[in-house]
Amino acid sequence: MHNPVRAKLAAGAVSLGTWNSIGHTIVVEILGRAGFEWVVMDLEHGVMDFPQLVAHCQVLEGLGVVPMCRLPAIRPEYFKWALDAGVGGVIVPWVRSAADARAAVQYAKYPPQGMRGTALTRAQGFGETFDDYVGTANAETMVILMIEHIDAVQAIDAILEVPGVDAVFIGPYDLSASMGCMGDLHHPALEAAVQAVLRAAQAKGIAAGLHVVKPAPGEWQQRAAEGFQLIALGMDVTLLTDAARGLLK
Repeated sequence: MHNPVRAKLAAGAVSLGTWNSIGHTIVVEILGRAGFEWVVMDLEHGVMDFPQLVAHCQVLEGLGVVPMCRLPAIRPEYFKWALDAGVGGVIVPWVRSAADARAAVQYAKYPPQGMRGTALTRAQGFGETFDDYVGTANAETMVILMIEHIDAVQAIDAILEVPGVDAVFIGPYDLSASMGCMGDLHHPALEAAVQAVLRAAQAKGIAAGLHVVKPAPGEWQQRAAEGFQLIALGMDVTLLTDAARGLLK
């Protein structure tokens, strides 16, 4: 197993992806063909289930795009289902403490580093590539923690101390809601929290990510210059909405 996104982040480069909420393979194929390096299938808020995730992984791998998955919650069965489907990384929602971070790593990693269960599934080629996969999965599978609550911002140093965390990823909408400025993505307090997470991650040598939900001209380049490496540009529903409304105008 080789994860080019993880390699790119380790080299200090920026990797661009996007977000998939519409549970249909045609949608994810369009996103994959657009040139993104990774696509996140959203099982927390998206309209899809785990069987659809498997089909999405098949499509993206065929296009040379790394499939990622935002899990519904920090529960071991969700990690097993997503990782056995063959995703290159799990994006773990609602991490608010170091204990949450430790649980995420435990569920995502095979023993002795964690407690992920072993089986003959799609990720291991249904047994054909078992040795190669289980021998490299702990190193190559990304554990990305969502920082989407002010509690997580306040505990960020302890969260980043947990071994096995590959990246943190800021969810601006939920973070703004927890700070009393829901949806105001340019609020000074929100931006201060975003920068605090970025600085903490840089100090630990851990990649920081951010969802630029509705990118303004030059916005992602500005975020990359600040030091964000894992940048999600838009999402299927906003891309479709904005294109349709722009066309009618």
